[in-house]
Amino acid sequence: MPIFNVSGLQLEVAIVGPANPLAPALVFLHEGLGSVSLWRGWPAQLCGQLQMPGVVYSRQGYGQSDATANVRSSSQVVHGVRQGRLKADYMHHEALTVLPRLLQGLGVQNPILIGHSDGATIALIHASHHPVAACVVMAPHVMVEDISVHAIAQARDAFIEGSLRERLAKFHADVDGAFWQWNDVWQSSEFRSFDIRKEIEGITAPLLAIQGEDDAYGTMAQIDDIASHVPHAERVKLASCGHSPHRDQPAQVNEAIAQFLSTHLS
Repeated sequence: MPIFNVSGLQLEVAIVGPANPLAPALVFLHEGLGSVSLWRGWPAQLCGQLQMPGVVYSRQGYGQSDATANVRSSSQVVHGVRQGRLKADYMHHEALTVLPRLLQGLGVQNPILIGHSDGATIALIHASHHPVAACVVMAPHVMVEDISVHAIAQARDAFIEGSLRERLAKFHADVDGAFWQWNDVWQSSEFRSFDIRKEIEGITAPLLAIQGEDDAYGTMAQIDDIASHVPHAERVKLASCGHSPHRDQPAQVNEAIAQFLSTHLS
């Protein structure tokens, strides 16, 4: 898997889909415990269906990207690279510092952002401040709900006492760092006030929000609040679907994205 240097940070990057210089690139932003490989084949499948190129990358501390040093100690920046615990604004840092540099380095302008969970929130923040062709978010977090904190506490128990660590180790070079940097910040008191509902009012690009009705990490309030603050946003609510719509309902999600992009980019 290619490694791309972003201001001294080595990030795992995969280029998928057909080469099409006339089409905007889809940029896939993974969930809190995700990585390039945890998307499995879905980005390539979607890009193939749409006949558009795609970029998939693992954030720092995930997949085969550089690990986060001292992930459970105090936060600091050493030689321009983040170390220690994630701060409550970690998704802003990714959206407004790392992602713009990565896109510039790859020569990607006006991307179509495809985000899932934490990656969906990062997509929303980026689209609030930077030009994008379109934004698709699945199971986003625009504020912190009790259901999310409870599910993440359950994930902590499954990581310590169950099989979650073993399952995640297949996808991350530093599985402990990947898990704890995500779990610790979501369980912190500082993060409970995280709220981007006012901020996303700056989104002018076409926006599609997708949520599963059986999502253990968030309720329909997430995408309903998006629609309240971004009136042009479109919503898709999926029955019999959990936190990962692209895995639980791939055909429906692919069709919804295809129709959305056809309407707004043709």
